[in-house]
Amino acid sequence: MPLSLFGLFDRWRFPVPDARRVGFLTRTPFANRGLHGSRHVENSRAAIEAAVSMGYGVKVDVQFSLDGHAYVIADPTVDRLTEESGQVRHLSSKHLSEIRLRGTDESIPQLKEILGQVAGRAPVLVELRAVEGHVSQLCVAVRHAIEGYRGEAAVMSLHPEVPRWFASHGSRIPRGLMMSEDSVYAKEAGTEQVRTMWRSRPEFLAISIADLPNRFAQRQRKRGIPILAWIVASAEQQAIAAEQADQIIFEAPGW
Repeated sequence: MPLSLFGLFDRWRFPVPDARRVGFLTRTPFANRGLHGSRHVENSRAAIEAAVSMGYGVKVDVQFSLDGHAYVIADPTVDRLTEESGQVRHLSSKHLSEIRLRGTDESIPQLKEILGQVAGRAPVLVELRAVEGHVSQLCVAVRHAIEGYRGEAAVMSLHPEVPRWFASHGSRIPRGLMMSEDSVYAKEAGTEQVRTMWRSRPEFLAISIADLPNRFAQRQRKRGIPILAWIVASAEQQAIAAEQADQIIFEAPGW
């Protein structure tokens, strides 16, 4: 059966990645921000350790500091998780090291520190929480943190310019595109969605569980593109992911 026009362009613009680069992404479920909840604060050292000790991979979020270091925190500000306020990118590393996560003795960790803590015991997914006008600064900070790390790690983002940046400036690091119809970067499904994927040059896709199943994901998975489902938080969603994806990024209520 002849390939469709999209199929031909997929082979050219979005080739199937080498399994030796991305195979680790499908080996074990990823705990979103570590195992967090009542016992551990999200993206904390304790939450990461809890996940790794139970045999899970970890997915962390990163922002960058005023002096260009990658910090493991989801929000652009420190307000929600600490007693202080301010945008992460406006705070120095010295200042951030003095801020404690609410209810703990922990400071906001640097990505390099978390990688040292994991030390190759589990795969690490790094979500770059990029905003317009600051993509390259965040990418540089993350690349610097991951350079030299001997464990399994990959980067991904909802912002399509992040995997595109790593394709050109950090190609040693596996890169993925997160996709969700609710994303501020999302376009209409179909042609525009495919063009965004082609431009971003990812090696794997992380697709919102709310958007599964869909034919786009099925087509890419059939070609051999790894598909991760996020964020899986119920038995019903896990059942969908088992049919439609190669691995999950999950939340575990109660932690």
